[in-house]
Amino acid sequence: MKPPRRKDVARGRKAKHAHYCPIARSLDLLGDRWTLLVLRELLFGEQRFSELRAELVGISPTLLTERLEALSDSGLISTRELPPPAARTVYAVTPRGREVAPILQSMARFGMDLLPAPTRATRVRPEMAVYGGLTPWYDSAAASGIDEVYRLVVDGKEFTLSAVTGRRAARERTPDLVLTTDADVLVDARQGKRTLAEAARRGRLSVDGRASTLANFQRIFRLP
Repeated sequence: MKPPRRKDVARGRKAKHAHYCPIARSLDLLGDRWTLLVLRELLFGEQRFSELRAELVGISPTLLTERLEALSDSGLISTRELPPPAARTVYAVTPRGREVAPILQSMARFGMDLLPAPTRATRVRPEMAVYGGLTPWYDSAAASGIDEVYRLVVDGKEFTLSAVTGRRAARERTPDLVLTTDADVLVDARQGKRTLAEAARRGRLSVDGRASTLANFQRIFRLP
C-alpha cells in the first residue's frame, strides 16, 4: 500500500474545533502558537533550524521541532540538504505553504496600527518593514500598465520589488528606483507618522530615481 500523500495526511488529522467550517479547519492546521510565525520566517526564504531559532526569540528547540514536523506532515514546508561544505538541512515553504501568504498579509494590515512606538531597545527588522509594512498594501489597480522595479536598501539589506506583481523581482534587472533608508522610517510612513518626503528632508531617506517613479512606487504600495 502506498503511503498517504501529505495533503491527505493534513485532511485526515483529527479536528480540534467541532465545527464543519473551513475557518475552523484552517485553525486546526495553523492556529497553534508559533506556527504562523514559523511560516512567516520561511516565506522570507529558506532557513536552517539555527536561523529560525535566532529570529523566533522565545521558542524552545523542542517546540520548534514539533512545529516544523507538523508543517512538514501537512505539506506546507519541505526540507533539503545543502551540499558540502555547509552540509546542513534547510527548511522551505512548498507551493501549498505559499498559499498562507495572503493570510499573513491580512494580519499585517490588521495589526500595523496595533504596534506601539518602538523604543531604542526595539529591533525593527528590515524584513518586517518591507514584507509586513509595505507589500501587504500592494494595489494591483494602481500598478496597471506599470513595469518598474524598485530596490530598497533597508538598514543595509537589499530588497527588490516588482510593480507588476508587488512581490520580489529578479535582482539582475536594473532598478528604476532605489530607496535607501531605515526600517523604522518605513514603519512610521505606513502608520502615518511621517511621509517619505519628510524622511528625506531629515536625511533619513535617500532617493535615486525619477520623481514620477517615486510617485508610482508610493501609489502602488499606498505609502504617503
